[in-house]
Amino acid sequence: MSVELTGYIEFPHARQVFCVERIVQHLDGSPFRHEIIVGVTSLPPDRASPERLLALNRGHWGIENKLHWVRDVTFDEDRSQVRKGAAAQAMASLRNLAISLLRLAGATNIAAAVRTCAARVRRAVRLIGR
Repeated sequence: MSVELTGYIEFPHARQVFCVERIVQHLDGSPFRHEIIVGVTSLPPDRASPERLLALNRGHWGIENKLHWVRDVTFDEDRSQVRKGAAAQAMASLRNLAISLLRLAGATNIAAAVRTCAARVRRAVRLIGR
């Protein structure tokens, strides 16, 4: 379900509010969980039907699984102690760059590719075009 917002709320660039309802069942047999997610988008209804909004929402989780999970698990980002100034953002950008370079080189397992690069420094340097 989506709703056109023009003239209804004072939120810059907001054009639609949407609701995604999910019923989640984990494979361990735990009880079902009912979730209702509410979102706001700048896309008008003529550019984003309810079907497209759902596809965009699902695409968000693809990013979460392909990038953020790798940063959290492979690079142990959540335990990083880099916090001063812009250092944390710079490190996140460097991690994103490393992941992108490895994916462009054809890596499907980033953790294994990082280990390979650590063991073969010249190969790692070739990833950046040297």
